[in-house]
Amino acid sequence: MRALITGITGQDGSYLAELLLKKGYEVHGLVRRSSSEKFDRIRDIIPRIKVVEGDLTDQGSLDIAMLQIQPDEVYNLAAQSFVPASWKQPVLTADVNGLGVLRILEALRKHSPKSRFLQASTSEMFGKVLERPQTERTAFHPRSPYGVAKVFGHHITVNYRESYGIFACSSICFNHESPRRGCEFVTRKVTQQVARIALGFDDRLTMGNLDAQRDWGYASDYVYAMWLMLQQPVADDFVIATGETHSVQELLELAFSHVALDWKKYVVIDPKLVRPAEVEYLCGNAKKAHEVLGWQPETEFSQLIRMMVDSDIATEKNVYRPSTIAA
Repeated sequence: MRALITGITGQDGSYLAELLLKKGYEVHGLVRRSSSEKFDRIRDIIPRIKVVEGDLTDQGSLDIAMLQIQPDEVYNLAAQSFVPASWKQPVLTADVNGLGVLRILEALRKHSPKSRFLQASTSEMFGKVLERPQTERTAFHPRSPYGVAKVFGHHITVNYRESYGIFACSSICFNHESPRRGCEFVTRKVTQQVARIALGFDDRLTMGNLDAQRDWGYASDYVYAMWLMLQQPVADDFVIATGETHSVQELLELAFSHVALDWKKYVVIDPKLVRPAEVEYLCGNAKKAHEVLGWQPETEFSQLIRMMVDSDIATEKNVYRPSTIAA
């Protein structure tokens, strides 16, 4: 089996590449040309994958990739994925997260129509939720340029499935984290700063809205669900979630308590970090994934956050010489 992963250098892409390699796949990863290569997450597997230059904003590069690789499976995990940045760069976000999906589907339609395609959708499409919990049938009400662009990507995937018979599906993934999560995302921002505070390198953590509630899972569990989706006899869309919701404050309490600290002594609220339009509550119902895919999340929220804190402590210790670490 031959797979093409866009966004292979990201959190999800790295976990998915490892999974596919274990299953004997020939793995190709689409990466953008840049002045500096950012392969940290896939450093250990670089010799075993084939890197292909391409960009979701460039139709020609996608056409060439599909024509040359002829992949059995395509996983579109590339995106401008940081929600706050989508207000500062709404046009770029729409181009990559919306039209980028269309460009991939066009490349598949023209050059590799038998490929199976997965679009990584997001719970941010639900935004101002209209029902609790959210299912595959819940109406979308996105609250950010990121969410709006992802709604387009989701619907165009469904449209190409229905219009051209392409095996195309969307994994509507709720928030999923790991030690490989980017430091700009709230979970990793918290666990990294908790690690620094615990080691004596810093003394505060600046936060925004602590009341927002999210359904947080483990990225490694979620990419397995993505793989399962492309093994089905019929293409379909699935909510991938834990079904449990936790507030940002709960995240803080858990992370700080893991290093025996009181979060209230270190957290400072900055109103500038509050989003223009907040998504207050997200909780997914993954019953369909349980019944059809046989998928279940294996990592609990508390286990995930402790894992991330421990990883960040180990990383921060390596950044500084042992002599500089507080006793």
